[in-house]
Amino acid sequence: MSTLRGRVAGLPDWDRCAVMGVVNVTPDSFSDGGEWFDPELAVKHGLDLVAQGADMVDVGGESTRPGAARVDEAEELRRVVPVVRELAAAGVVVSVDTMRASVAEQAVQAGARLVNDVSGGLADPAMVPVVAAHHVPLVVMHWRGQSIDMNNRAVYADVVGEVVDELARSMERAVAGGVDPDRIVIDPGLGFAKNAEHDLALIAQLGRLRSLGRPLLVAASRKRFLGRVLAGGEGAAPPPARERDAATAAVSAIVAREGAWAVRVHEVRASADAVRVARAVEQAARAAGGAGSPGARPAGAAAATATGTT
Repeated sequence: MSTLRGRVAGLPDWDRCAVMGVVNVTPDSFSDGGEWFDPELAVKHGLDLVAQGADMVDVGGESTRPGAARVDEAEELRRVVPVVRELAAAGVVVSVDTMRASVAEQAVQAGARLVNDVSGGLADPAMVPVVAAHHVPLVVMHWRGQSIDMNNRAVYADVVGEVVDELARSMERAVAGGVDPDRIVIDPGLGFAKNAEHDLALIAQLGRLRSLGRPLLVAASRKRFLGRVLAGGEGAAPPPARERDAATAAVSAIVAREGAWAVRVHEVRASADAVRVARAVEQAARAAGGAGSPGARPAGAAAATATGTT
């Protein structure tokens, strides 16, 4: 049976769920906008994340928070490429978070080893050819449109089934465009054209993404659905984004236990601990005879999940 972890050609073969640390070189990201906008501070932050346990660092120069307007190409390049270059020169495994082929290409030339495109190659028709030409891995995320109006697109009859189907089509387009299937990572796109109930359903049923046969990246860090959970009820004020790191680490432990390939987080240390504990539990389960390995379920659990009784 295929797993959600697996191996991604062109990247290290971690023996557990990897941790991707976030470096937002932006003035307006939802959780840390402006803090790492200076390139020198961004590089230092990336190195600090590695010291705290990050296996790779994701550098982005454009906020994709709900309602965000796009920045122009020249500004995104100015923000991203110098930071990628410095981190890569320091030996960091760098991912570039961009929807623009031109930014992806220059970042890869500067040393990025992974392209994390939240549009899954849909926003820029040149993205897939660029990734294919440079033989780098591509994160194909579930996406239904730009941040400015994505909340209006959060309409599903079966969110998990529709996300799987739409991801499958994005993967097919990428492969048809020349991307090596062994270099594709999938991402369910938590918070992108999804409300809190949608996000929680996807986490609860990650196993249904196994049909896609590719490693899974989960990016839950500090997102709105965690604020909704922590608020404790309709109408209650959610805690600020920075107060959602413990909840983020809880999700990291859950999805690592389910076999996720990587988690993308702002605060690294707690999630780095969480995935290592999940790996130790997984090893203990296998030593005891296999029960409780990633994706395993007690008898009847799948039916209970499907009916919402768990």
